Amino acid sequence: MERRRSKAEGAGITIVDIARQAGVSIKTVSRVINREDGVGAEARARVEDLITQLGYRPNVSARSLSSRRSYLIGVIFVRMGAYHYISEVQLGALRACRRAGYRLVVEQADEAESDSREGLVQALRDSRFDGLILTPPLCDDPKFLDALEALGLAYVRVAPDRDFGRSPYVFMDDAGAAQAVTERLLDLGHRRIAFIDAPPDHTAARRRREGYLAALAARGVAARPDWIMPGNFDSLSGFEAAEHLLDLAEPPTAIFAANDGMAVGVLAAAAKRKVSVPDELSVVGFDDTPAAASAWPRLSTIHQPVAEMAEAATEMLIEGFGDKRFRGRTVVRQLDYDFVERDSMAPPPGAGPV
Repeated sequence: MERRRSKAEGAGITIVDIARQAGVSIKTVSRVINREDGVGAEARARVEDLITQLGYRPNVSARSLSSRRSYLIGVIFVRMGAYHYISEVQLGALRACRRAGYRLVVEQADEAESDSREGLVQALRDSRFDGLILTPPLCDDPKFLDALEALGLAYVRVAPDRDFGRSPYVFMDDAGAAQAVTERLLDLGHRRIAFIDAPPDHTAARRRREGYLAALAARGVAARPDWIMPGNFDSLSGFEAAEHLLDLAEPPTAIFAANDGMAVGVLAAAAKRKVSVPDELSVVGFDDTPAAASAWPRLSTIHQPVAEMAEAATEMLIEGFGDKRFRGRTVVRQLDYDFVERDSMAPPPGAGPV
């Protein structure tokens, strides 16, 4: 009996082998690989099953020569310092690319608006990307989007804040997640809840602040401006914000930081002052980075499905190739979040049982 080839041997499998064993034409296999129409459900399933069993890997170079696609997807970041976020985006995009036989290329745009963006547009003009994944805040830059559209480049945005009908996008409910965090702190008995914000150009952080404020308003708790501190998504800014908050004549009993990095900074400031977490101060973050689970006490936080959002965005980009670059279409996918409660939350000092 003929032995099935392993995935490790799959590099030697050709499209001809797939077609012969599936009992279909080479053109049919090509249509399945390229996710094109014109193939019946039974034949498509048979071909896809053989591709998986035999470990077939399309030759990207050969495919790009025989079609108008390059099989290259680009993902563009501005802040390369947000390492967990960037690695999660790349992980999700890579998963989708590998399934479809694409390659992923990472590009960076510097913080400065002018020269860096113009240079990036020039580089994209000379590239052969089939499309781009755009992350905040670049995904909300109207001049950059205008330039991409002038080049005829397809793009899908991750967590945009405006012009929602302009392109397909993927998002999660940041405001709803932040509202859930704040409501949980209120349920525990906290009324002095501070919030550490993030850079104003980061729209997801703005939505988190809106969710925090909405929860307070819904419970009739006044939001105090001196309990809302600026931050920069790093632990140092969280540490400095917490130092200021803990110096107040009436310090908060809970601090909600717009990301885990700043929340870890809050834990450090509390440790420096010998403020017990969570007995004297509850701390909550956002993102569920590895630091959240390894900090002590372990950090309660919102698990944001970053990799899953990037994976969905890449799938949307690949599936929509050739569709007039999505003009006039609103294609949206919303992913769910999880509230991960660990050891950094408790009722405020003096509160009764919850």
